[in-house]
Amino acid sequence: MKIEMKSVRKLRVHWPIASETFSRLATGDAEAFKNEAGIAALLQALSESPDLGDFGNYRHVFESGLGFEGFTCTDGANPTLGHVGQRTISPTLVLTTYFDAALDDVAVERFLQHIVNIHPWEVPVIELTGPISVSSTALPAVFESEVAS
Repeated sequence: MKIEMKSVRKLRVHWPIASETFSRLATGDAEAFKNEAGIAALLQALSESPDLGDFGNYRHVFESGLGFEGFTCTDGANPTLGHVGQRTISPTLVLTTYFDAALDDVAVERFLQHIVNIHPWEVPVIELTGPISVSSTALPAVFESEVAS
């Protein structure tokens, strides 16, 4: 198997989760993904966007990590969690996926807007990089010649 590099953009979404879900995920209980409504909605959005997480023979590819978000709401905020003037710490799932760097801006805006629409925060933390390279599996030469014939 030959590894090649593919030009992609990285999309990372920070998503608040319940403390119980955080604990379950931290112990390796992947079933917790199914039981947290917010994560389920985020994974559904991923699966509904065929351009996200496309690694050839693998679709809807993502990575996740656990952590915490910290913030202080100021006057004018309408927080989902916490109160104005109060420092708040939230257990958080960070989901990372990738899409082809050549994808047009309209398609990118469409799935970003969908994520914003389903995200529980007033101002979600969503990171979007410029083009980077990630590994991509190339078809073996024998298989490629069979496909070409």
